[in-house]
Amino acid sequence: MDENQRIVLAAKPHGLPRESDFALVRGPVPQPGPGEVLVRCLWLSVDPYMRGLIDAVYPYVKPILVGDTMFGGAVGRVAVSNDPAFAVGELVEGYLGWQLYAVARASELRRIDPQWGPPSTALGVLGMPGMTAYFGMTEIGEPQAGQTVVVSAAAGAVGSAAGQIAKIRGCRVVGIAGSAEKVRHVVDDLGFDACIDYRTEPDLAGALRRCCPDRIHVYFDNVGGTTYDAVMTWLALDARIVICGQISQYNDREAEVGPRRLKEFEMWRARQQGFRVLDYRPRYGEGIAEMARWLAQGRMRYRETVAQGLENSAGAFIGMLQGRNIGKQLVQLAQDAAMNH
Repeated sequence: MDENQRIVLAAKPHGLPRESDFALVRGPVPQPGPGEVLVRCLWLSVDPYMRGLIDAVYPYVKPILVGDTMFGGAVGRVAVSNDPAFAVGELVEGYLGWQLYAVARASELRRIDPQWGPPSTALGVLGMPGMTAYFGMTEIGEPQAGQTVVVSAAAGAVGSAAGQIAKIRGCRVVGIAGSAEKVRHVVDDLGFDACIDYRTEPDLAGALRRCCPDRIHVYFDNVGGTTYDAVMTWLALDARIVICGQISQYNDREAEVGPRRLKEFEMWRARQQGFRVLDYRPRYGEGIAEMARWLAQGRMRYRETVAQGLENSAGAFIGMLQGRNIGKQLVQLAQDAAMNH
């Protein structure tokens, strides 16, 4: 415990970030005060929302400024505890940032039950992405047995879970993804009924008509843009559109013109709603227990794309924004078995 390392924002990106927009900084390990714990991070999360934090698009979250440690979720073990709520050696999850060691208040940490799954799943299917899928689909999408559900970014951490939840609810589920490998994964591994490769499909709206003969009752939108437009041409009566993410636009320098295709909402009496998964944080226990049960039953599957080493965090982040990952993008900092507590 002789040195901390962290990734800071070195320059504000314009469009897609570059690795030169980030820097590795070395310094002393921080020391916890009263009511705080020191965590040795094992796994870091890389998520699309971080691009929005850099551009200060979320009024309810402090933006990432030049010189700041990159914000993000992490899993680690308690190295020093000044709060009786946590003992040294316990596995915890929290928004600890891209760094080897982090200090947090005990109230900001979530204890991880290793019986539910590997520690890395606390950042994926049993963490924020999984809860985004769970509450977004069940509370806003409200899928009913026999209905058709379409999920964009279907091979990603959120989309893959959202589609499987709809399958568990008895729906026909159609994914949209960005490569032949992702399409195979979504259908063969995750059990979707069909998946469309938007990069090679010349007529996405036409493909949706073929795959969704009963029209689209629920659309779980992770990407926005022209994919959203194509889905809007084939809504069913009382359709629900869940606005989860707009990754196709996160690196745009200028906002696209919109909103678009509102006539479809009038004709089909559709409902569109956005949400913040943090609003459901008091109910995470409920959602995680259900997802863990489905995992144990083999009804929920997941994949991880893992980069090794803190120094590769920026590259993993940029690759995720370009869709290079399948499933949850993570950065592994250390082997847990090698930890000295």
